[in-house]
Amino acid sequence: MEEELIRMIFEENAIRFGHFVLTSGKESSYYIDIKKLITNPKALKLIAELMKKKAEALKIDFDKVAGPELGAVPIATALALKTEKPLLIVRKKKKEHGTGKQIEGEIREGDRVLLVEDVTTTGGSVLRAAEILEEKGAKIAAISVVVDREEGAEERIRRKYRFIPLVTVGELFRYSEKFRTRD
Repeated sequence: MEEELIRMIFEENAIRFGHFVLTSGKESSYYIDIKKLITNPKALKLIAELMKKKAEALKIDFDKVAGPELGAVPIATALALKTEKPLLIVRKKKKEHGTGKQIEGEIREGDRVLLVEDVTTTGGSVLRAAEILEEKGAKIAAISVVVDREEGAEERIRRKYRFIPLVTVGELFRYSEKFRTRD
């Protein structure tokens, strides 16, 4: 199933080459656009299935699924539907109107949360989301990500949480090389 996901990443042109500035502020010669991939219902369904299977295989017990806005929200939604677990959406900052919430969905002290993310580079964004959830009493069961760029996120995240990447950028590049040698 992981190879099917990798194939879809290339088929949907969700990896592009050029000059890009990432959320982390780092510059990169490639960009992984999982948002482009997750607009494909088949790819989104596959991602949710893979995350569910990996969590089950690792015996990760969780009560709720959470995703930081924006890219992780469709992933978290698909996984919540697949697992029939309630959904939490973590805003980057508190709403300045209405209830002023930073987390959408009901969170209770002790809730075990599987936090999902689209792509990790340094892990800063998903770690901020984990901190926000913990401030409200949640326990992070694990952090699952579609693609880890292998630029420090795994090391930072593993200091405190279980980390479950579906694929790594190394696997994407190996597939790309294998694919090119077939032509």
